[in-house]
Amino acid sequence: MNRSQLWIAFTTIVIKEVRRFMRIWSQTLLPPAITMTLYFVIFGNLVGSQIGSTHGVSYMQYIVPGLVMMAIITNSYSNVVSSFFGVKFQRSIEELLVSPVSHHVVLLGFVMGGVARGLLVAIIVTILSLFFTHLGIQHVGIVVFTAFVTAVLFSLGGFINAVYARTFDDVSIVPTFVLTPLTYLGGVFYSMDQLSPFWKTLSLINPIVYMVNAFRYGILGVSDVNVWASLGFISIFCVAMYFFAYRLLHNGTGMRA
Repeated sequence: MNRSQLWIAFTTIVIKEVRRFMRIWSQTLLPPAITMTLYFVIFGNLVGSQIGSTHGVSYMQYIVPGLVMMAIITNSYSNVVSSFFGVKFQRSIEELLVSPVSHHVVLLGFVMGGVARGLLVAIIVTILSLFFTHLGIQHVGIVVFTAFVTAVLFSLGGFINAVYARTFDDVSIVPTFVLTPLTYLGGVFYSMDQLSPFWKTLSLINPIVYMVNAFRYGILGVSDVNVWASLGFISIFCVAMYFFAYRLLHNGTGMRA
């Protein structure tokens, strides 16, 4: 296939993925908006008024970047894992594997679908947060880069989960037992400076800490870790997971009887 045909194949997969989650917006876009609004009301207004400021900003302002990043992580991941497992379950993946379309195009098409949903939900959550607090952006480039690369990373994670999943129960294991604990312990609701030295050191092995803090630095200009090292870690993880996911797709792991 030439470049023009590959581009048509790529945009077709992406448009199909976007139409899929937009068609069921009441299941894909509305629930995270309601959940994050409840976080703003309960943690930002009710609990935050008792806490005061953190790193020189109000508690509401402090948690908004973390909640936006949480929305990106969960939605980009869940979009790809559910979509690709559905393709496997319906056996339409076999048509993709035997088609002349490059495996890079197939992988990037599903990943960009997850990125689109993650970033769309992030925009919705950010707009909702403006009803509760003022929010400025200190470093636009870091905000855009961190949001995009994080969405790509967790879209790839969702793809890998879908490849190994055998049943619908397998699809929910990683989000329930891995993603949720790591996200809640990733500095979304608190600063690492509030932790004891032991827990602060232990938190450094949590990759979500670096994503949340890099994104928070882009918006508020404050971070608990080195921002440039964080962006480097995220980029390296992203590249490594891309080649791992591509290898799984190229070998047909979990897709061929």
